[in-house]
Amino acid sequence: MISIIIPTFNNLDYLKLCIKSLNNNSRHTHEIIFHVNDGSDGTADFIKKSGYKYTHSNINIGLCSSINKAAKLASFNYILYSHDDMYFCPDWDDVLLKEIKSIRHENFYLSGTMIEANSGHIVYNFGDTINNFREDELLLKYKDINFFDHQGTHFAPHLVSKKMWDKVGGFSEEFNPGIGSDPDFNMKLWKEGVRIFKGLNDFKVYHFGSLTTRKKKNLVQNKGDREFLKKWGITTKFFKKYYLKSKTKYEGPLSEPKVTLGYIIGLIGCKFKSIFTT
Repeated sequence: MISIIIPTFNNLDYLKLCIKSLNNNSRHTHEIIFHVNDGSDGTADFIKKSGYKYTHSNINIGLCSSINKAAKLASFNYILYSHDDMYFCPDWDDVLLKEIKSIRHENFYLSGTMIEANSGHIVYNFGDTINNFREDELLLKYKDINFFDHQGTHFAPHLVSKKMWDKVGGFSEEFNPGIGSDPDFNMKLWKEGVRIFKGLNDFKVYHFGSLTTRKKKNLVQNKGDREFLKKWGITTKFFKKYYLKSKTKYEGPLSEPKVTLGYIIGLIGCKFKSIFTT
């Protein structure tokens, strides 16, 4: 089955809701593994008493390091990374496992479709905080509000095989606390020959909007786009547009980017930006 990796940072009420959704809305038995950053709000004690696998740090070490530490405890063949403020809609895992079975190899990156109050793939307000979350309404309507199977996804929740995770070394910790780490992870997979980057319409989660990373007083935000440009020689925007073809309709495995006039102009722009990036 699936090892579900959830880093958390003093976000206990949302974390409990996330766990509730996984327990109530999964068809199969999986393991949930946490990395607890700080945890002084009661998270550390709650996780210990609940008997889940977890790692812990006394300070916030960032999403990338948190995910990597927790993933070392994974015992299943597939690793799924989730935020702690996501609510998993029913049968999410059945959708994923059927997709995996249809692919018949391990060179893939699969993700869900996010429903959010103000953004996401599907914009629909079922509550912007846990205090006004309308769970019953979401469960009644989620099947009828749709996006489409989409190309070039780089958003959580996302799943890869443990074999591929280990091959690329998980998340790159130079991207801590996390901005830019998802497209970087995608690029590492691309370099290993992965061409299936597919977001599944029927794998839906409700997302309250990265509440942990919005705690700006507790986080120093990294310049992820700049770090990506320095590392790969292109911008994240260029990568998502010409390689991943992000948010377009899924039409099968990707291929190398077509060298069009727009591609050439964009690539030249990336090279100029990289010269002046320090």
